Amino acid sequence: MKKLLCILVVIIVAIVGIVMVSRVHSNRENNRSLVVYFSATGNTAAVADRLANAIGAEAFAIAPADVYTAEDLDWKNDKSRSSVEMADRSSRPAITSHVENLDQYNIVFLGFPIWWGREPSIVDTFLESHDFNGKTIVLFATSGSTPTTADAAENIRPIVPNATVIEGTRFPADVSADELKTWAGEWL
Repeated sequence: MKKLLCILVVIIVAIVGIVMVSRVHSNRENNRSLVVYFSATGNTAAVADRLANAIGAEAFAIAPADVYTAEDLDWKNDKSRSSVEMADRSSRPAITSHVENLDQYNIVFLGFPIWWGREPSIVDTFLESHDFNGKTIVLFATSGSTPTTADAAENIRPIVPNATVIEGTRFPADVSADELKTWAGEWL
């Protein structure tokens, strides 16, 4: 009788274990993720591509209608395109790219360089051009000096009020794929 009871307990434990592993696998399959990014100089693009490869996600670039030149990005010139855009919170630079199948994704990793302590205005254009209802948006950024994405998160939340916006982090351009995968694992 004790043997039969022990065998029965082992079988039940095995079945519960199989069900739990199946649920975890199913949840991961249902948490489809997309890496969206804007990159003017290539640093954010490199991090975004590394992240997408590390987590097995698709990558999508936010493409400006007018490509930013070195002169446009001269932050020391208050008449440069980026300075003018960032000085006007209502600025919405035109984009030429659109995610056609955003409804497939639950989690969107959104990357950008930090400009003037926040996300570039073109990121706001992208956010306003899509329906993020019910999505989780995890921010990541590249910057030579700004330590966090906190200001960007505060700016973005009112733009996508029906999404969950996670502050995320800033990465150096040479961040490893392993570090990105570990970081992203919290939301996958």
